[in-house]
Amino acid sequence: MSADLAPVIAAGTRWLLTAFPPAPGAYSRALAEAQARQAVTLAAALRYPTPLDAQLLHLLGPGGSAGLDRLSGAEHGGDADAGWRTWVDETVVSWAACLLADPALAADAHRLVDRGRTGEVTRLTRPGDHEHRAAPLLRHPDLLEPVAARHRALLRDRLDNENAALG
Repeated sequence: MSADLAPVIAAGTRWLLTAFPPAPGAYSRALAEAQARQAVTLAAALRYPTPLDAQLLHLLGPGGSAGLDRLSGAEHGGDADAGWRTWVDETVVSWAACLLADPALAADAHRLVDRGRTGEVTRLTRPGDHEHRAAPLLRHPDLLEPVAARHRALLRDRLDNENAALG
């Protein structure tokens, strides 16, 4: 995984945790963050598979969170620390929402792109009771649906094309 994707991964993770807050407590926060980070990391690896893709991302910019903020009804006018929102990639966050809502899809995606690039994603692909209790909103398919639906077709196309290339 290219280090050039670190700002997009951090911003996407933060956006998901802001939109779908974890259960109270430090342990829940840590588990929810691990799940969100794994989903965003895997989505970013799918979206930007080569170092050239990552360089183009830095040249053109990821687009920011405005569309997702409108979709989620978030108000951030008074947010003094809003600079991170410019690094949110809407497609990456949408794909991450798809992966969070469907562990089987996440496992398929991980098999396709892993090659050592995404690291461990078991909290994403095989969530247990702890993961679900720590992040009930982040793991709820109905709540994630508006975000996931935004770019689900593009994710399915990417996965189908990758599967065809490997087959």
